[in-house]
Amino acid sequence: MADPGDHVVEPGGRRGRTAGVGGGHVVQDGRVSARKADRGRAGPACPVDRAADGTWRVHDFAVARALLRGPGTVQAGLGIETVEKLPPRVRRPVLYRDGPEHREHRRQTARYFTPRRVDEHYREPMVRIAEEQLAVLRSAGEAPLSDLAFGLAVGVVSEVVGLRYSRPGIRRRLERFFPEEFGEPGLTSVRGLYWLVRQNTNWLRIHLADVRPAVRAHRRREHDDLISHLIAEGCSDVEILGECLTFAAAGMVTTREFVCLAAWHLFSDAELLGHYRSADETGRLAVLQELLRLEPVIGSLRRRATGPVELSCRDGPVTVRPGEYVEVHLDDANADPKAVGEEPLLVRPERAGAVGAGLSFGDGPHRCPGAHIALLETDVFLSRLFALDGVRMSGGPRVAFQEAIDGYEIRDLTVALPRAGRG
Repeated sequence: MADPGDHVVEPGGRRGRTAGVGGGHVVQDGRVSARKADRGRAGPACPVDRAADGTWRVHDFAVARALLRGPGTVQAGLGIETVEKLPPRVRRPVLYRDGPEHREHRRQTARYFTPRRVDEHYREPMVRIAEEQLAVLRSAGEAPLSDLAFGLAVGVVSEVVGLRYSRPGIRRRLERFFPEEFGEPGLTSVRGLYWLVRQNTNWLRIHLADVRPAVRAHRRREHDDLISHLIAEGCSDVEILGECLTFAAAGMVTTREFVCLAAWHLFSDAELLGHYRSADETGRLAVLQELLRLEPVIGSLRRRATGPVELSCRDGPVTVRPGEYVEVHLDDANADPKAVGEEPLLVRPERAGAVGAGLSFGDGPHRCPGAHIALLETDVFLSRLFALDGVRMSGGPRVAFQEAIDGYEIRDLTVALPRAGRG
């Protein structure tokens, strides 16, 4: 049985735990749970409650979906405080915009993310990039899965966005931009100054080595991708850099973690792995959707009310006043039995047809546009990984959490092949 471990606070605002290698379930709040990345929160007593700082917290699926789909709120969290400090003339990345401008941008770029487009334009690159990463495993005999998954995610997002002209080292630059430990930039302490210089240096490195070469190539010859669209809209290089980094965070970092989490489940559950291996693509995607429902990479979404917003509660509705914050706990909403059925903390792939991945990709105007890309690239990679003879997991995976995004990180999960499977 997997050891659920104890949550501890690590430097840089990160909670972490080390978990055992074995499979099995644990008991969470009196319920049997298959979760491996348990955030350590007590089960909700009410559909909506309020934190000590006044933030409204939503745990109910229907209330959460209505809030995310409805009017009266705008994005909060996810680094929006830093973006708001940009000069007014600089257009904000789409993640940080709301209202008509945001809707129009999403309408114009929707064509890059349709299931048909993903299948026709990105499947072949996904297969190629997945095989490149598995060749690394075959050659070395073993490799950290987070490294292989990050190589996969970097390659796929680069194809989708248009970052095909980078100088060598894009992966290292992105790893420095998204470190395991974050610090708060500032001017009043040595640590703050360090993070201020580091953040600006990393922005500059990615701009000079990745985004600027891509923009120059796209200006010489138009491509059918996001960067060409942004150039056609008149975006500056700085604005294109912001969009590229937003997609890097959304498409590279989160996909890496989900690949590792899904593989961990499959390695430690022989029945689930057998089901995944024998299923067709539709069936395999159902497994992945169910795992993502159970274990959303981002645990919560934050919104700020711009007008009165009514939330349904057991004892009657409550009203969120303008300026107040609402936090949607996706892990709780995705485990709401009224929405997802019985035993919501167990893996039941058959429920994916009705609930999909739950709210793991968000909902409403800000629902993640790359949902189908993330699921397909994960399946392309994992279906090939688990087709390798004798592939196994070695080492005890370590789970930590980024407090800023309430997102999990899976580290120290090493995959290995027997000597006969190498070469």
